[in-house]
Amino acid sequence: MTATYRMAAGDAAALLDTLERHDADVCVGGGWGVDALLGEQTRDHADLDIWVPAAHLERLFRAFAPLGLDRVLPWPGDRPWNFVLHDGSSSRVDLHLYETLPDGTLHYGSAVDGLTFPAEALQGRGTLAGRPVRCEAAEWAVRWHTGYPARDADRHDVPLLCARFGIALPAGFA
Repeated sequence: MTATYRMAAGDAAALLDTLERHDADVCVGGGWGVDALLGEQTRDHADLDIWVPAAHLERLFRAFAPLGLDRVLPWPGDRPWNFVLHDGSSSRVDLHLYETLPDGTLHYGSAVDGLTFPAEALQGRGTLAGRPVRCEAAEWAVRWHTGYPARDADRHDVPLLCARFGIALPAGFA
């Protein structure tokens, strides 16, 4: 995402508060998830990435509609389980919808080519604007910031996570 939009930490925390009031089970991902793990904002963020159980999508829509976060921002690679909502101005939320399988693992993506991962991947703990949040676990945040051509944000985030949490720096980040 481009840095045209900037979301303040307080705005991201306020969105999380709104979702909490609507009983949506939210896990912070992406750049804000990295900064939550680090306990401080280390760079600008264009949006708030969140993981939400697909079954909580209606709660999310009910929480966001009064805030005007009711428009889909077309983005390359959008899929029914991953898309961006925006308010027509500066608030953008990148949704990642998953389902919990009977064995407790999480499924993200289509039935044909989706992926599964352990629930622990979304059990990290951090703070965002002084607010405790659940976020991606550090090892998984690193994993999800790799596997594709690194962006500037990835080159910033991955080394910070690796240094803080003692994770080996992935190839291409040295």
